[in-house]
Amino acid sequence: MNLETSLALSPFNLSLSDINWVRKTRDGLSTEAKIRQLFVHIMIGDDAATAQRLGGLAAGGIHRFMGPDLETAWKNTRMLMEMSEVPLFITGDIEGGGHGANSMLRFPNQLGLAAANDLELSKKLLDAVCEEAKALGFNWSFTPVVDVNRETTSAIVGTRSYGSDIEKIIAQAKLHIKTLQRHGIAATAKHWPGEGFDARDQHLVTTINPLTVEAWHDVFGRIYKTMIAADVMTVMSAHIALPAYAAHHGVAKSLERYRPASVSKLLNNTLLRDELGFNGLIVSDATPMAGLTSWATRAISVPEVIENGCDIFLFTTNEEADYQHMLNGLREGRLSEQRLNDAVTRILAMKATLGLHQKTLDERLPPLAEAKSIVKSQKHLEIAQEVAGKSITLVKDTNQTLPLDLTRHKRITVVNRGSPPLFPGAPRKEMNVLTDELKARGFTLSNFDPEKPPTPENTDLLLYIFAVESSLGLSRIYIDWMAEHPRFDAGMARYWHDVPTVMVSLGHAYYLGDAPRVPTYINAYSTIDAVQKAVVERLLGEKPFTGESPIDAFAGAADSQF
Repeated sequence: MNLETSLALSPFNLSLSDINWVRKTRDGLSTEAKIRQLFVHIMIGDDAATAQRLGGLAAGGIHRFMGPDLETAWKNTRMLMEMSEVPLFITGDIEGGGHGANSMLRFPNQLGLAAANDLELSKKLLDAVCEEAKALGFNWSFTPVVDVNRETTSAIVGTRSYGSDIEKIIAQAKLHIKTLQRHGIAATAKHWPGEGFDARDQHLVTTINPLTVEAWHDVFGRIYKTMIAADVMTVMSAHIALPAYAAHHGVAKSLERYRPASVSKLLNNTLLRDELGFNGLIVSDATPMAGLTSWATRAISVPEVIENGCDIFLFTTNEEADYQHMLNGLREGRLSEQRLNDAVTRILAMKATLGLHQKTLDERLPPLAEAKSIVKSQKHLEIAQEVAGKSITLVKDTNQTLPLDLTRHKRITVVNRGSPPLFPGAPRKEMNVLTDELKARGFTLSNFDPEKPPTPENTDLLLYIFAVESSLGLSRIYIDWMAEHPRFDAGMARYWHDVPTVMVSLGHAYYLGDAPRVPTYINAYSTIDAVQKAVVERLLGEKPFTGESPIDAFAGAADSQF
């Protein structure tokens, strides 16, 4: 079956007239314009000059990390759409959690949703998120994450995944895909061929999926087959190697076995397309990541991404330089005309599947007044708060410290360094909602001082607040005791034998590996305000703990459950 014929099949499901539009549009593009369509450029913030510059590149899509102001974000997206002759993908990492854009609803991340463990509630939240995403012009989300939490120190999978139970991952991810695509937003299963068994971060190094071929099929094969059967439109091919599969196909013991999927014909074509039957669009993971840049020079890897099976190229180190690398690859025969045409065909086909070729500008981005009435509506805020509350998980309370009350715990010493930003240079986010809620209820809070450590004479409760969600570039997430208790001797001190102690994680869920003896431990998964408020309500016994741990919260440490 040729490619154009396959466009009538899942996940494109195009009519004959739609296929004719794809063919006519593709054939009307110059070679240079086809190459431009291969790129999704990144726009961080809402600088109008940046939007003007990116809008002039005639790209296939623009990835939006929107700034905090809805109106400014809306105007820049409108400008980008107006400048695009071929309808534009507006893409986003709509994963939830503390790294989400302030211009739209802040909602719990995937691990929080898994802990809430309520598919009906997940659907309510996803419907709300989709309404807001469409109001801001998004038509393609790089979600769901279908990675598996097995390596407890991973800084990049943890709170972004649905946990470690394969059946629960599949159930939540299927719902995610169906809901997004019912709202006209393309979904993406990521990170192919599967992350979570390597502690490292592909932003920093090419990571390895260490599973045997049989084990891979039992885990990620099952997951991706199910996502394909659910008509997921796109799969993100990541900078992750699957050496057992390469060996199975006769690749000699060499570096070639560790070729990342983003530039691997074997993983994209043989495994994903031929074996699993994926007919949709393959998008590369972000190409400035060291998982790719450490593999080869830009001149080599840029055309290889498309030649070796990806259909669209995510981000650049320099827009014009990477365009030139792609063009040079075509001229030198390292990127074939056939692959270029096939990639552009699938790009246009997905735009047609989303109806972008028929929709008016107002249908693709509703008027500003309408967007303002949708985004952060009271209904949506209440749904996010409901999910946040249901997700909070009491892992252990061995000394029956909870609930807190003013007669026993009025003087609280807090250890809290805030939440690191997604991008370097931004300030750390303080967990003010949690601490302000405690103060409003009459508790007296003071910060940990190594010169005056907590004792029964000056402290009724020691409260640790960790606020590190999974994020790019962190390398590892762990308790840095020397940073939390500044001063060498304080770094080795543990105060819970003398002072009641509660540890709350608003992010990474595996801190019991570093603090197995802490008597009270709570996982809350996300730093968003709704979660902070929900934590306080449960610390004080105002509402019950209902979260169900979607991972091994004891982090494999046998003694941490006691």
